[in-house]
Amino acid sequence: MSKPSPEVYERGRGMDAHNKVMRDIRSRKQKTYDPHEPTRVWIDEDNTPDGVYDSLTIILNTGGCRWARAGGCTMCGYVAESVEGGTVAHEALMDQIQVCLDHEAEEMDDGEKAGLIKIYTSGSFLDEREVPAETRDAIAETFADRDRMVVESLPDFVTREKLADFTDRGLETDVAVGLETATDRVRHDCVNKYFDFADFEDACEEAAAAGGGVKAYLLMKPPFLSEPEALDDMKSSIRRCAAVDNCHTVSMNPTNVQRYTMVDELFFNGGYRPPWLWSVADALRDTVDVDAIVVSDPVGGGQERGAHNCGDCDELVFKAVKDFNLRQDPTVFDQVSCDCEATWEFVLDNETSYNMPLVK
Repeated sequence: MSKPSPEVYERGRGMDAHNKVMRDIRSRKQKTYDPHEPTRVWIDEDNTPDGVYDSLTIILNTGGCRWARAGGCTMCGYVAESVEGGTVAHEALMDQIQVCLDHEAEEMDDGEKAGLIKIYTSGSFLDEREVPAETRDAIAETFADRDRMVVESLPDFVTREKLADFTDRGLETDVAVGLETATDRVRHDCVNKYFDFADFEDACEEAAAAGGGVKAYLLMKPPFLSEPEALDDMKSSIRRCAAVDNCHTVSMNPTNVQRYTMVDELFFNGGYRPPWLWSVADALRDTVDVDAIVVSDPVGGGQERGAHNCGDCDELVFKAVKDFNLRQDPTVFDQVSCDCEATWEFVLDNETSYNMPLVK
């Protein structure tokens, strides 16, 4: 695990201050969750190096992210949906998998199965405090008849031995790493994530040694960045990730305002606006030349707490983004326009960290 500089841990400063605030915010959570039910499950389509697949996306309900229990990332509310107590038994996790299989059987036609399985947790699937080795092996066996598998993990836990559970069964396997940004200072100070870009590069090497690949998950507009700063950082981050060997996909995730987070506190007090959908489209269009698949899934897109424009054009821009994900064709954005583009351009020209958000 990366070790930030000593001043980061100085009492009341840096990550220590961030973590203290977020522990207080998350202590307000009152709802509890059933360890036998997944957090979410849905069917979708995803673009992969082998083409577009029907995908079964699973968010397992685990004991929560190890880093989040210390305080964690400024925008992440998933830990608030975790099971109390820090651990979930193997049997309960496999019950969750069965719920997801039942959902797939109900949603897919004529007994068809999704070729791509994506498994996320509130933290790291490869952290054995969250998902025991026994469970990881059983899940790999359960989905051994599929084509591709994506599992989510912080870079610390990515080892060739763990990934071998999947690759040795013939599954094309990718690790989704929540890198958030290629800029270490932004990751440390705005996202409150402890590791460095070099650790991401090491994880890419470990995955390659197991015969797997890597998807980089980037965060569009972390707190404390203005819209133009966030857009510039996203474009440079996409390019840096695409240049790393074995990182074949970059997923840009616009920040959405989740409960029990620092972003939620800022948003409530008028100090944060989620990114414009025009910024999402611009980043995708500008980086279409990189040697990687670049996609985006604006969760909450078009809503006040998600990436949005003026309200009139949001649905059209959102659909264009989804279309781009599958076809990687930037001309889809030529088909949408709105008067609010002028407001967005004004924001890019004038908004700074000292006067944001300039508009709602």
